[in-house]
Amino acid sequence: MPLASVHPLVATRSLARTFTYEVPDDVGKGAVVSLRFGRAPARGVVVDVGVEPPEGVAIAPVGRVVDELPPLLVDLALWLAAYYGTTPARALELVAPTRRRPRGERPSPAARESLAGEAEPDELTADQAAAVERIVATLDKGGGHVLLAGPTGSGKTEVYLRACAAALERGRGAIVLVPEIALAPQTVGRFRARFGDTVAIVHSQLGVAERRDERDRIARGEARIVVGARSALFAPMRDVGLIVVDEEHDAAYKQESDPRYDARTVAAKRASLEGAVAVYGSATPRPESWKRLEHVTLSERIGAPLPGVRLVDLRRETGYPLSTPLLAELGRIVDGGGKAILLLNRRGVAPALHCRACGRTRRCPLCDVGLTLHGDDRLRCHHCGRNEAASAACPACGSPEIVRVGAGTQRLEAELERRVPELERIRLDADTAARPGALRESLARFAAADRAVLLGTQMVAKGHHFPGVELAAVVDADTGLALPDFRAEERTFQLVTQLAGRSGRDAPGLVLVQTFQPDASPLAYAARHDVAGFLAAELERRRELGYPPYRHLVSVLVAGPDADPPLQALRELRAGLEGLGAELLGPAPLLRLRGRHRAQLLAKTEEPRRIAARAATLLAAATPALRRDGLSAVVDVDPQSL
Repeated sequence: MPLASVHPLVATRSLARTFTYEVPDDVGKGAVVSLRFGRAPARGVVVDVGVEPPEGVAIAPVGRVVDELPPLLVDLALWLAAYYGTTPARALELVAPTRRRPRGERPSPAARESLAGEAEPDELTADQAAAVERIVATLDKGGGHVLLAGPTGSGKTEVYLRACAAALERGRGAIVLVPEIALAPQTVGRFRARFGDTVAIVHSQLGVAERRDERDRIARGEARIVVGARSALFAPMRDVGLIVVDEEHDAAYKQESDPRYDARTVAAKRASLEGAVAVYGSATPRPESWKRLEHVTLSERIGAPLPGVRLVDLRRETGYPLSTPLLAELGRIVDGGGKAILLLNRRGVAPALHCRACGRTRRCPLCDVGLTLHGDDRLRCHHCGRNEAASAACPACGSPEIVRVGAGTQRLEAELERRVPELERIRLDADTAARPGALRESLARFAAADRAVLLGTQMVAKGHHFPGVELAAVVDADTGLALPDFRAEERTFQLVTQLAGRSGRDAPGLVLVQTFQPDASPLAYAARHDVAGFLAAELERRRELGYPPYRHLVSVLVAGPDADPPLQALRELRAGLEGLGAELLGPAPLLRLRGRHRAQLLAKTEEPRRIAARAATLLAAATPALRRDGLSAVVDVDPQSL
């Protein structure tokens, strides 16, 4: 029997290497096999066949083959592990998820998850036609990378559809990524209207059996277009010709658990391996993409001009969360019909309860963050899930002088019910979208309504296209600006500009932005719809500070039960990273999370893979000591939040 190198799918860093096993003659690279690893059963992925036997080792045979992967996905996973400083096993599990046995035929979830599609336009605009021509030419030349930039409503999705059709005509498949599941129903509906049952859907909220069935359809070649969130990038499709990353600016493309990959970067790598074209689309591109990628521009919105944007100075208003101008515009919708979308990027009734007497705020004892008051009169931590009753008196001093600070989506919903009860209220946030199918139902209700307001967190600002939306409003634009992150201004600009795009697509529209900082530059640029101006200013600021795209960031985060050991571990790690040409910052303590003290070491570098690989090697060597002290460590290349 031939010998093969196999990566056992075990998470321990100290075992992050290949082992040699005997395999049957018909087993090749990409086979997922059962095997004995030590005393326990495990799965493994064959990464090479025909290797030399190691000296002095008795070689065991693998068990049965439980799955087959395209060999290219093995290469992609191993590259991902090296670039992001994670173990090969964790990366390979992205492309080789555990399979359940089939239990009969089921309809594809794509039909259930989709909203009605739109008719194909009779003709493209000149900009759209030029964009399709450029993308197809890039595909025919062996692949590449294109940034499709244009205001909301300029027809980017139609360009994606035409590019997918061109890929299918050439016998190749397509993967279409959306940043969040909230965007999947409309996107799937548009692609199913054009391509029918050849469309598959992949995202984390599908059941295990449904995910397996969709993967099987893709692997058999029955589904040649895959729509989904990050995990769709690892679909077992062969001969991919096109990868679309819609709303490419969105931070949701970065996975915040190990392996902490960025789907935009991995999409670029898969496109290179496949000889495919990767298209990154956005009305508000990231500075990194604007700097690095070839631009294809859709210059104007189709059908209607961009809406006017009005800044509402909350310093001169007495009403919050509903200012006088916002109530007046909602009143016009009550009188004349229409729809509104209101964005408030906080869940719950109030983000904090504060005692006027002693000055204390109710905080989570495990996470060092304020507890959020919800409508059931309970306080919840949005990090660890802890919840407790909201008492009438301060638990610290006993004073009854408890005040609610700020507002969340539940309070906004209650205020709308009180002030404009004639409008149907549809709330869309992580609380309301948890039930399977709830997201689609909410969006369908809003699409069919006559007088309605869709309110919620950032879900409501992303990619939705509904007729009759005359008003969009940012209830509190200052939430993001207050974050201690170099991307705070970028994200505020993106969120306001994206929400503005939901208004006035088929009629004159208006955008209201409520803020205590009306002079903030991101809001001024957003009010003018000046994307190029904002990006030019932001790139200059980042060049001066050495932030992406001019340098990469690599973060190493260590967490433990006590405050000092994470800092000490990072001091030792820092010593091992000296001399690699990186600017090292820290270590510095972070807020506790889920009862664990955290600390971070940050590196600015032109060689992120080198830094991540060195950090991973040092952490693997330190695994026994880390385990003894109850510490966990994560390497994060290109982190999206600091």
